[in-house]
Amino acid sequence: MLSWNLKTRGLRPIGLDIGHNYVKMLQLVINDSQIAVLAADKVRIDPKINGDGQERKQFVVSAIKRILADGKFRGRNVVSCLPNDKLKITSLRLSETEIGQIEQTLAKEAANRFALNPDTDAIKYILAGSVQQGDEVKNELILFATDNETIKSHIAMLEEANLKPVAIDTVPCALFRSFERSLRRQQDKERTAVFVDIGAQFTSVVFGRGTEICFVKQMALGGENFDRGIAAKLGIEISEASMLRSRLRAERGLLTSEAELMDQDPDKGGRSLDTATRQAITDAIGAVAEELAAEISLCLRYYTVTFRGKRVERAFLTGGEAYESTLINVLTRRLAVEIEAAQPLKGFNLSGEGMHINLDSDRRGLLCEWAVAVGLSLKGWDGAAG
Repeated sequence: MLSWNLKTRGLRPIGLDIGHNYVKMLQLVINDSQIAVLAADKVRIDPKINGDGQERKQFVVSAIKRILADGKFRGRNVVSCLPNDKLKITSLRLSETEIGQIEQTLAKEAANRFALNPDTDAIKYILAGSVQQGDEVKNELILFATDNETIKSHIAMLEEANLKPVAIDTVPCALFRSFERSLRRQQDKERTAVFVDIGAQFTSVVFGRGTEICFVKQMALGGENFDRGIAAKLGIEISEASMLRSRLRAERGLLTSEAELMDQDPDKGGRSLDTATRQAITDAIGAVAEELAAEISLCLRYYTVTFRGKRVERAFLTGGEAYESTLINVLTRRLAVEIEAAQPLKGFNLSGEGMHINLDSDRRGLLCEWAVAVGLSLKGWDGAAG
């Protein structure tokens, strides 16, 4: 990924998280290690335009310009992340002798596995740690790659929105960075934390030990799979299935706000679900949740086998789907670890003078969906006093 070191203290760059359903922008300011949210805002993306790449791009650019026009954010420096569907991730192992030729080895791997051109496309890696393979100790690496055209197109979109890109990141790295500051204690250095970001189309699983990422997995499972399952079970359109799922979350007190439900279906915001429909929705979500739990379980198994002796005790859920109670129940039952909704803004100042924050007031205690934006705004900060 493209990256520049950000050495300025105090005011952080804008963290721009362009998801499938929302454009979220957040900017932090850090003084004496106290982190405050200076500005935050989001715009919902009309699901009808997600099938048209050009129309979606124009909408995103317009949404960013509208947010900037409100004057809440300072400066135009931005850190954003590449779309999950454009990012290639894999793990590989190299011997000590191969480490000396790491660039050549990774270039060959990217070319063979992803049909990328090492001379023009972006190929980066993280050293995850040492693993025992038979009688040999090898180095586990996590490879991140994407094509050059994706990066050029992404930068062009940001510049069209009057932003100045100072770094391009990935969802897994931004996700981990949003919680890294809480893993610096001595007792956390040997503990493994797992962060599971569940979005509309993709789920990202990140294992971290201390301040280092040691395993990443990305899977094409998310909220849209829940909606498709509900639509199939009830014989309805996906858009209606999404609305029904939102209504069920509202009844359970888990929706962002009543305004979000009204935004999806202005004519049906106050109508309650009947028992049969509620059960059908729960069953459909449960089936997909079982599939997702199985994939995460495989990640846990791979990690414990690869990094022997490293225990995983807890998994933190983030993303817009982290509030799905049926999913949480399935994960708690299927995975042999504690499941907890993450709080990426825990300990942050959210109410200072001069701040302009459009967060979801009904969920001020959690705000799981802001984790990636937080990590993007923190990029380049070394944890020292501002």
